[in-house]
Amino acid sequence: MAGRFVPRTTAVPRQDPGTGAGTGPTDGPPRTRTWTPPGPLDLRLVLSPLRRGPADPAYRALPDGSFWRATRTPAGPGTLRVSASSGGSVSAAAWGPGAQWLLDGLPALLGAGDTPEDFRPRHRLLALTQRSRPGLRLLRTGLVMESLIPSILEQKVTTDEAYRAWRLLLRTYGTPAPGPADVTFGTYGLYVMPDARTWSLIPSWEWHRAGVDAKRSATILRAVRVARRMEEAAAMELPEATARLQLIPGIGPWTAAETLQRSNGAADAVTVGDLHLPGIVGHALADNRNADDEEMLALLAPYEGQRHRATRLIMLSGRTPARRAPRMTPRNIARL
Repeated sequence: MAGRFVPRTTAVPRQDPGTGAGTGPTDGPPRTRTWTPPGPLDLRLVLSPLRRGPADPAYRALPDGSFWRATRTPAGPGTLRVSASSGGSVSAAAWGPGAQWLLDGLPALLGAGDTPEDFRPRHRLLALTQRSRPGLRLLRTGLVMESLIPSILEQKVTTDEAYRAWRLLLRTYGTPAPGPADVTFGTYGLYVMPDARTWSLIPSWEWHRAGVDAKRSATILRAVRVARRMEEAAAMELPEATARLQLIPGIGPWTAAETLQRSNGAADAVTVGDLHLPGIVGHALADNRNADDEEMLALLAPYEGQRHRATRLIMLSGRTPARRAPRMTPRNIARL
């Protein structure tokens, strides 16, 4: 589910000259904006659902406290840098054709449309976690495909497999993100994900090399053929947006929820069909680590309208059941 993994901020090595976003195209000085949120804001908690693994080519959290994301906006590729400023405000800089679009959407991205005050905890655990995490707000990117494609990659596989596929595909078929040439992002630079046409032209053997089976790649190809219709879901209410995404064969409730949590800031998009989440919710709220989706939904019923926020708070509480079995061994179909 969105926000399950909170990124670690670590030092990054210097990249070789001529590689990555550090030498990507620049568009002159960045456009900038300063915004003051309506309440406490923890950038790390808010933006972490956008991170697809520790080496996501489209996301970086740097030691100086800044967060970088590269994305494809309706206006074109763009890179956004966000950092906290004095007085509780947020400073942002953006590069590329999509710079202004990213700055215009900054408040929504950082949860300006979120309503955490509507959440009424009915369990002590959630009350304590909410009090200790006042800066948690649910982001809204307004972009469907950038969350839909990696969510499809995460279907029925380990996160390590999905993150590897995302990295390989972005570095192979994405474009270096626009931005400052003198910024070091690590061994590999930031990349903007491919456009719909490029996704559709990826040959079958390249999907295989990235470890993506035919079922998931076919689902992505069906989605990119109607990418504009998919993007329209970002402006829809949750039931209509969910129905729109699930018109595509291969996209079910799990994938739709994982996408809309990010693209729409959907506070009630609870993830069903997850291997671990029902047991985590059951353990936290009813001391039942063997809970299924039905019991999870019953436990979350008091939070209807805010069920995704409730699960985020449970994940952040640290009250998760101890592992009883070894981790699932990642497959590597590229070797087959």
